[in-house]
Amino acid sequence: MNESTVTKMKQMKLYGMFKAFKTAIESGKTDHYTLDQFVSMIIDAEWDERHNRRIERSIKNARFHYKSNIESVNFDVSRNLDRNMVLRLAECEFVEKNENILITGSTGVGKSYLGTALGYQACIQGFKVSYFNTSKLFAKLKMAKADGSYLRELAKIERQDVIILDDFGLQALDSHNRITLLEIIEDRHNNGSIIVTSQIPVQGWYDIIGEKTIADAILDRLIHQSHRLELHGESMRKKRGINKG
Repeated sequence: MNESTVTKMKQMKLYGMFKAFKTAIESGKTDHYTLDQFVSMIIDAEWDERHNRRIERSIKNARFHYKSNIESVNFDVSRNLDRNMVLRLAECEFVEKNENILITGSTGVGKSYLGTALGYQACIQGFKVSYFNTSKLFAKLKMAKADGSYLRELAKIERQDVIILDDFGLQALDSHNRITLLEIIEDRHNNGSIIVTSQIPVQGWYDIIGEKTIADAILDRLIHQSHRLELHGESMRKKRGINKG
């Protein structure tokens, strides 16, 4: 009967129950549970299995450039990084409030690592996240305009709870990218969160965007209700044993 039960569990894709039931049978611990305890145990195992699969699927769909986690962030005082603020942000209340996070600092200080770590936290909390290198995103959307898939690509972005725009401002925006950014920001205003990392201080973004009227519209929406983190210190990539964090 046990063999038939575990087979049915696998066929029904109840993998958490299957593993817990099989382990309990093989270890001979079934007698250690009352009936209600045993049912509760295998249901908890199934819930955990599905929860973990959802997180793994969310992380995979986010297409992060590399792995990152809050636990590995370096809070050395020289970095000007408030531990309490970062840990509060890691609770992802900013996503529920549709707030943005703007992370600035010189090359190699860990902006991308921190932004990605917060993206991972959002995935763990059950939010839909997408990571983008900003230059590559603009190039992709410019091609999408040419082949007619632009609105479909924008709709995909709009469906995300959080988008990460990494390395924003490496080059000034042309007229096409300026309008694209405005459309992305407008779609997300009060409907989603954005994490931006940039080597350029926020006050320099006007020059990067260009066209004062559009820059005002973009930055008014982006900066309003945002959390700003300005990282200091030497490049983390030069410190032996630390990778981007």
